[in-house]
Amino acid sequence: MIDSEKPQRDGADVEMTSHHGNEPDVQLEGIVPPRTRRFPRSFEEIDHPSDELNHTDNANLSPAQSSTSLPAPSRIKRVLLTLRDTLQTSFNSFGLCRLYPRRPSFEPDQIIPSTLLARTSPTARVEASSNVSAPPFPFNNMTIYRLMSWMNSGGSLISENKVSHLVKDVMLAEDFDPKHLENFSVKRSLQELDRDASGKRITFPDDWVQTSVTISIPTKSKEDGPRPYIVPGLHYRPLVDVIRVAFADAQAKAFHLLPFQRLWKDPLDGHQERVYDELYTSDAWLQAQDDVQKLPREPGCSLERVIAGLMFFSDATHLANFGTAKAWPLYLYFGNLTKYARASPKSGACHLVGFLPSLPDSVKDVLGSLSRISKSGMASLHAHCRRELFHACWDILLDEDFIEAYRHGIVLRCADGIVRRVFPRIFTYSADYPEKALISTIKDMGLCPCPCCVTLKSMFNFLGLPRDMRRRMTNLRTYAKENVVKARDFIYRWGNTVDGTKVENTLGKGSWVPTLNQFVHKLGSLGLDPFRMLVVDFMHECELGTWKALFTHLLRLLYALPQGSQLVAMLDCRFRQIPMFGNGIIRGFSNNTSEMKRLAARDFENILQCAIPVFEGLLPPDHDAAVQSLLYRFAQWHALAKLRMHTDSTVTFLDETFGNLSRMLRRFRDRTCAAFNTVELPRERAARQRRANQQSATGNTPQESGGPRIKKFNLGTYKFHAMGDYARTIKFFGTTDSFTTQMGELAHRALKAFYPLTNKLDTPSQLAKHERRRRVAEAGGIPSSCNQPQVDSESPPSIPSGTHHWISTIQNSPVDLFSFLRENHGDPAVRNFIPKLRDHILFRLRGLDVSFCDHTFTDEERNTVIIPNNRIYSVQTMQVHYTTYDLRREYDTVNPRSHGDVMVLSGEMAPTHPYWYARVLGIYHMDVWIQDGARPVKQHLEVLWVRWLAVFQDSRFSMKNARLPKVGFVEEADQDAFGFLNPGQVIRGVHLIPAFAAGRGVSRLRPGKSLARPDGQEDDWEEHYIGIFADRDMFMRYTHLGVGHTEMLRRISKDCLPVLAEAVNLSEQEGEVHGEVGDGEVSDDEGEGNEDYEESDDDFSDGELDEESGNENGDEAEDEDGEDELDFTF
Repeated sequence: MIDSEKPQRDGADVEMTSHHGNEPDVQLEGIVPPRTRRFPRSFEEIDHPSDELNHTDNANLSPAQSSTSLPAPSRIKRVLLTLRDTLQTSFNSFGLCRLYPRRPSFEPDQIIPSTLLARTSPTARVEASSNVSAPPFPFNNMTIYRLMSWMNSGGSLISENKVSHLVKDVMLAEDFDPKHLENFSVKRSLQELDRDASGKRITFPDDWVQTSVTISIPTKSKEDGPRPYIVPGLHYRPLVDVIRVAFADAQAKAFHLLPFQRLWKDPLDGHQERVYDELYTSDAWLQAQDDVQKLPREPGCSLERVIAGLMFFSDATHLANFGTAKAWPLYLYFGNLTKYARASPKSGACHLVGFLPSLPDSVKDVLGSLSRISKSGMASLHAHCRRELFHACWDILLDEDFIEAYRHGIVLRCADGIVRRVFPRIFTYSADYPEKALISTIKDMGLCPCPCCVTLKSMFNFLGLPRDMRRRMTNLRTYAKENVVKARDFIYRWGNTVDGTKVENTLGKGSWVPTLNQFVHKLGSLGLDPFRMLVVDFMHECELGTWKALFTHLLRLLYALPQGSQLVAMLDCRFRQIPMFGNGIIRGFSNNTSEMKRLAARDFENILQCAIPVFEGLLPPDHDAAVQSLLYRFAQWHALAKLRMHTDSTVTFLDETFGNLSRMLRRFRDRTCAAFNTVELPRERAARQRRANQQSATGNTPQESGGPRIKKFNLGTYKFHAMGDYARTIKFFGTTDSFTTQMGELAHRALKAFYPLTNKLDTPSQLAKHERRRRVAEAGGIPSSCNQPQVDSESPPSIPSGTHHWISTIQNSPVDLFSFLRENHGDPAVRNFIPKLRDHILFRLRGLDVSFCDHTFTDEERNTVIIPNNRIYSVQTMQVHYTTYDLRREYDTVNPRSHGDVMVLSGEMAPTHPYWYARVLGIYHMDVWIQDGARPVKQHLEVLWVRWLAVFQDSRFSMKNARLPKVGFVEEADQDAFGFLNPGQVIRGVHLIPAFAAGRGVSRLRPGKSLARPDGQEDDWEEHYIGIFADRDMFMRYTHLGVGHTEMLRRISKDCLPVLAEAVNLSEQEGEVHGEVGDGEVSDDEGEGNEDYEESDDDFSDGELDEESGNENGDEAEDEDGEDELDFTF
């Protein structure tokens, strides 16, 4: 034991103290010297009720289970109005409340007592059901039932998890009997999945329907008229039936039936703001509900009217890495369900409602047989047939039943047993740009390429200027139906060509095409705006669009410099040295980042989050500062646009950030890019040459020269133009994660898992069959370990929601204090290890706070600390739990070997930066007590051994200066360079990125191996940047706008890091220095004639993408290269 009989310091401690006097006088220039000892402020999360954190986590609990989490009735404030029976809940501890324009009769989150819900009369009604019985139906025994269910879980590769599922779900089941497998036949069992006991086909109320689609091909002949052409292979589930089944499903218990406004009363100053998050809290839903209430009542019907919020997603995808197998699925999500459930691929929230057919190659035979059609006319006619096929499919999907339901509603019994009249309403349609052009019936990359407004493409270069923002609002698209009908009359009755002058003149401005838009034709009169429903596509338009275009041109700038290849190699080297962060938040950059081989959206996102330190110092000084600011503003806009919870302040912040970013993009184009002669990258040149060689081999075009082509930075693209629509879209539909195309891309995984189980013939039909088989197998409701989270034997137990951190109590790695000091004799990191540990224990056990930070304990006081057997216990990891800005409970894993950097609140009285930072060197727990005369009480303590970092004094970090905060290790001469930290004071982990331009050195710690340096390194990075863009919650911690963050943290951040009052101000107003000219006139036919242009290429390699796309600039081609396995990291 460490007691009074032991010397105050052991030999190693005494010797290390003697070294202190021989240390060189090394000062850390530019780093803030601590005004006090390293004693951070206490940080405690508010113990929020569970109903305030996860809005729908309690949706499936019974009233008895959830009654403890319900607020007292006295907390509910009733707001009585004369015209509407409104309901406003009280403000919770976060300052949030709900304002219902109409009193709800059902509330899935169960935060409103039932006494305050509206009353409505239930009506007996029997819903249609399938002819699926309980397990082992349709098999004879549970053994085969379980085996076939495992087989139909998808995938043909036998992985560790799949074998584990086989053992747990099948072989170890109590009802498993090997004798049942005698004479077992997979083929016969699969057939049994399709038939019931009587031999009839197993059906569902919303079962699959297969039909053919007929389109009319113009023949350019008045006499012959158009030729009908039948396209087989439209597989779909009737939308009305899907809605009926969804409202009868158990998941409907979590449906929000009436919209509400979420309001936030800022605890800092009491002002109120609107919160934007879910679709059912958006203006779009509130307006739709008002419109539904104004509809005339059905005769004799007094049922409550609610909305089924429909959110569509469609995107063609390749099903295998090799071959041409592809599918064009159509997914449906219900906006009534929280986006956090919809975002999970295993939640069952995704409804596969159709497979759209592609135009078969045989259509070329028909088109080739037509006379008097030129080569360009043939391409235009082919594109016309594609559009006709797409809208002919939607003509079938929007059938009479759906139109009737859209107009008069459907009478359904909801999850609470109450019968209501449900009105389907289409709110959003998420798709990439080529498919948006199809839906909106405009020319792909025509003169007016935006599907939402009719701004000329030549005007896109004025991105973000006031006149650009005005044009968006004054030139919103309205469908020119009369012109389209006239143009079709010219084509189909009078034999004019699709791209003829008469047709073009009739269609007028707007890049319209002569295809009747079925959304307008069938639903336009019922209030649907098909152009507004085409919401922004963050993944394709930003991460795989504008950011990829900017990153690509930055690489061109590096290649344009002398020794450009060495600079690019240095960039790749820097990316490889960036540490990982979080659970897949920032992944390792193992390959050459500059080659951009098979990168998915998450990879480009990680590149953006880490790009600032990597590019620092690579460009000439006069351009380096401009690029650093540009990268910061782009990352800031990216973080704000991807927030999962917005307020009025953050939307304003986003809007102002876009103004700053657009100004910097224009300057970058006009100044930085103009100073360099940039040419295509080596990968671009190689892809172009491969494409040219293939074309010359077929005799289509002459062989091109092998020299590189000049490449300019092009702002005149739709993807850059769409950046100006985010603030308006968020305020109307909610946050972008609610309708991101990532959800659909994740849904593709299920199709690709089932594809190996098919016979590779008639793929959509086979996939529809397997989807139905999956539903039959799961109808019994037997849970599968496939859908359960994998629990490691070393994982922590279930942790209460209010727990701040978790450290294992195992004692497998004891550390004898004196042996530890002897083994590390001479290491500056362990200097005064025991006195510092004793001081830390005394601070903790005596309950001292930051006001005692300068207190020094005497040797006599230190000797009162008793540690049994002089032994503490080391563990490898710690979990730090925290509440995010959007009220989610998340955690970071702190591991001294890989993710050891943490942030705590600053302990200074008047801090200039809200946080201190430390690198965790060890995680320990121990039993201790104080022997001070009173009866000793043993206590279990957890401590972190840390190496402190300090913020640079001359760091220009602020939102206004567009610079990341910079820190460096405290020099070893400082007595608090190393110390101990209470795990309860850790806010969360932090991502430290080396400041590569500053290099490595030994100015903070003497050269040589040390416990303070990982992997046996003998020096350190001189400086680090704080990765504030690592995730959305991290970014919001450097503002005071995080709704879910504690009041203390937000107040300190507001005092240290002003955001709205100063940072989002435009530092100067840039004049419109450009003339009214674009980068050249663009033909309205641009983008037409590429028969596979609408196809998704998320599975192509980068080279194959370049070969598929004939777009010379590469800015507008759909370039979703790499895998489509997308992660929701924030």
